Amino acid sequence: MFERHAGGERVILVALDFGDPDFAESVAELRLLAAGARLDILGEIQGKRSRPDAALFVGSGKADEIAALVAATEADVVIFNHELSPAQERNLERRLHCRVIDRVSLILDIFARRAQSAEGKLQVELAQLQHLSTRLVRGWSHLERQRGGVGMRGPGEKQLETDRRLIGVRVKALRERLGKLGKQRRTQRRSRARQHVLSVALVGYTNAGKSTLFNALTRAGAYAADQLFATLDTTTRKIYLPKVGEVVLSDTVGFITRLPHDLVAAFRATLEATAEADLLLHVIDSASPGRERQIEAVDKVLREIGAEAVPQIRVYNKLDLTGVAPGVGRDEYGRLHSVYISAQTGAGLELLREALSEVLLASPTLAEAGPDEAGGNAPKTTILST
Repeated sequence: MFERHAGGERVILVALDFGDPDFAESVAELRLLAAGARLDILGEIQGKRSRPDAALFVGSGKADEIAALVAATEADVVIFNHELSPAQERNLERRLHCRVIDRVSLILDIFARRAQSAEGKLQVELAQLQHLSTRLVRGWSHLERQRGGVGMRGPGEKQLETDRRLIGVRVKALRERLGKLGKQRRTQRRSRARQHVLSVALVGYTNAGKSTLFNALTRAGAYAADQLFATLDTTTRKIYLPKVGEVVLSDTVGFITRLPHDLVAAFRATLEATAEADLLLHVIDSASPGRERQIEAVDKVLREIGAEAVPQIRVYNKLDLTGVAPGVGRDEYGRLHSVYISAQTGAGLELLREALSEVLLASPTLAEAGPDEAGGNAPKTTILST
């Protein structure tokens, strides 16, 4: 029996190298995640293992090293750059005498801080409850005390069982509400499809510059910052392209390696817009040394949501940090597949607009529309309901 520690803002980061080639970049990403959560990083411990320890994940000796650093710095929380099992979290908290969380919990906390819209908050709460439901196993002593009762608890029902049941009820209610919002989104998309309005979705690794590019193309003023998961809520605007007409542009949540499965499931209704888009603009941080791994992470999530078959243009952003000149890339058949730009300075944005027009003009959706519908005069930016 033990009471879980309350936690706090003073943290120690722990990362183990299991032979992954991207270990250093993953650790740097953990630091950015902690900084994005406004945590005070007091120390960092790294180590190497062939495989995780079943009980403590890090092994007994490394656990003692972490415990010594916790005692010396009076840290409130230890954050692991890995996914821990409920038993490992419990054993580590007993050993370290402080709160222990994993990478998944940290990402969920950041999402909870950043969600602004009602739908975004519902999605984050659903993901948190789904994650919490796996942690209600002998981790909190007050949940193990058997209490007979009347009203909401039956005779002899434990507090643990009550909490599980209440979480289940809340999860069901959240799914129903998100289901209704998803139906509304699908109705809006069907309406746009009947009007032959093309849709383009911005996707990419978190902090690749999607929101900055979205603002540059639409002048929408959406929140953008140099931090992971700066914005979570999908923003939709219309832009006007010569010869094409009005196009719906959507800015979506950024992806990350080992994105929690519960988050992907909770945001599925929002990400459906990505799967049903006519074109994806895959925004890539060209200045990042791990851009190839980031591209693979984005493509993995796109496969999970059924968007792998949607036509895609890779937009290599942040040329202002690399010194590369704006341009376009084509395959051996002359088909355009990439554009090189800087959303921050505006370099290459006209090339991107031309690329959008070129690819969308070949879209089956545009071919179905009459010439009047495709090329009608329209305002340069129109706000849509999101």
